[in-house]
Amino acid sequence: MDTLPPGTHTVVLAVGDLNGIARGKRLQAGMWETLGAHGVAMANAIFQMDMTSDVWDTPYGNFDNGYPDLHIVPIPGTLRKVPWEDGVVLAVCSTEEPNGDPVPVDPRNVLQTAIDRAAARGYEPYVGVELEFFLLDPETRVPRDDGISVYGLARGARFEHVLGPIRNLCTDMGILVEVSNPEYSPGQFEVNIRYDTAMTSADNAMLFRNAVKEIAWEEGYLATFMAKPFYELSGNGFHTHQSLWRDGTNAFSDDGRLSALGRAYLGGLQRHMPELGLISSPTPNAMKRRQPYTFCPTNNCWGMDNRTVGLRVIEGSPAAVRIEQRDGSADANPYLLLGAQIAAGMWGVEHDAEPGEQETGNGYENTTATPLPADTPSAIALFRESELLADLIPEPLFLTLLQQAEREQQFMIDSGEENLAETVTQVERDRYLDNF
Repeated sequence: MDTLPPGTHTVVLAVGDLNGIARGKRLQAGMWETLGAHGVAMANAIFQMDMTSDVWDTPYGNFDNGYPDLHIVPIPGTLRKVPWEDGVVLAVCSTEEPNGDPVPVDPRNVLQTAIDRAAARGYEPYVGVELEFFLLDPETRVPRDDGISVYGLARGARFEHVLGPIRNLCTDMGILVEVSNPEYSPGQFEVNIRYDTAMTSADNAMLFRNAVKEIAWEEGYLATFMAKPFYELSGNGFHTHQSLWRDGTNAFSDDGRLSALGRAYLGGLQRHMPELGLISSPTPNAMKRRQPYTFCPTNNCWGMDNRTVGLRVIEGSPAAVRIEQRDGSADANPYLLLGAQIAAGMWGVEHDAEPGEQETGNGYENTTATPLPADTPSAIALFRESELLADLIPEPLFLTLLQQAEREQQFMIDSGEENLAETVTQVERDRYLDNF
C-alpha cells in the first residue's frame, strides 16, 4: 500500500464512471491505513447513470436490487499529489464487489481484457493521447476570443495564464503534458500527453479531463470536452497514437518503417473502425463532428502522415513509428476507446489482416473506403451486431451502453430536435456542455 506524503490531510479516490467521467470520494488522511487498503463503499449507480447523473434500470443495477454498494480500491503505484490543492493526494481506484470479485460493468476492465490478450501474444500496447477542449466564459458560455489562430503563438500567450498551469500542474501530477496549442476554433486548445502503457494513458486521460475542468475553473473559465459545442466551429477530438512493444522495443518499427506486424494491426483497426462508432462517438452530438473537410474522418481509409484519413501512419525513428486513429471525440470513455481499438488491432494481428489500398490524396473523396456511422441509430446497429465488441465487453455492460445510446437518441426525439443535423441544439448543450 502506498505511503502518504508528509502533510497530507485528504486523499481523493478516483474512478472513471460509465462515460469515463472522474467520480469518487474524498478520504480523511487518518483513515488511509484503515479504508485505503480495503476500499470505500460507493453505490454501483456510477456505472448505471448517464453524464447528467440520471439513473435508469440496467441489467446490473436497478430499483429492484436497490443499487447496492461496490467498493473502490486504491491501485498501488497510482498515488500522486494534486498540485493545485495543498495537502491533497489522489489515487486511481479499481472496483470490487463486496465479496472481492471484479465489477463486470467497470469499463476499466474492458481495457484490461484487451491488454491481457495482447500480453498473451507477447506484446504490450503503448498509447499517446491528444485531447481537444474549449475554454468558455462561465456566464456567456461562449469563447472570450474570436477568429481562428491555430498554432498562433500570440493567441497561446494570451491564454498562458490558464494553459500554463494546465501543462505544468498536470505534469507535476504525473500526467506528462508534452505540448499545448490553440486549435482550429476560438477558445479551443489541444494538449498532447506523452505516450505510455495503455492503462496508464487511459487513467491519465480520465484524470486530465477532470484536472482541466478544476484548474480552468480556478482561472475563471468553464472547460468543456463536449464533442461539438458549436456547430459552426471545429469539434473536440480524442486522437490515439498506438504501437505494440516487446522486450523494450517498438514492434511496429522495421528500421523506422511500419513493420509487417504494424500493417496487420492497421488492417484490424481499419476493418473494425465503423463498428466501434458508438464508442468513439458516444452521443448524438459527437456524431455531428463527422463532417467532410473538418479534419474529423468520415470513413476508414488510411494514409501516410495524412490528416484527411481516419488512420494516419507515422514513421521515423524506431521508437516513434505508430498508428494514429483520428475518429474519437473528446467525450469518449478512455477505457472503452483504447480497449476497443487495441482489440481491433490485435484481431488484425491474429488474422494477418492486410489494410486496404493507401490513400495518397484527399481521404474525404475516397469512394472505396467504408463510411463511418454518421448518426447514433446507425452506430447502435453496428455496435449491436459487432462480434468483436460482444467478445470484449461483458454482456451487462454491453447492454447498458446500448441502453444509454438509445436514451440519448430518445432525448433528441422527445425534444423534437433529432432531425436538426446542421445545428447544435439547446438540449445538447444542456446535457453535455457542463458534464463532459
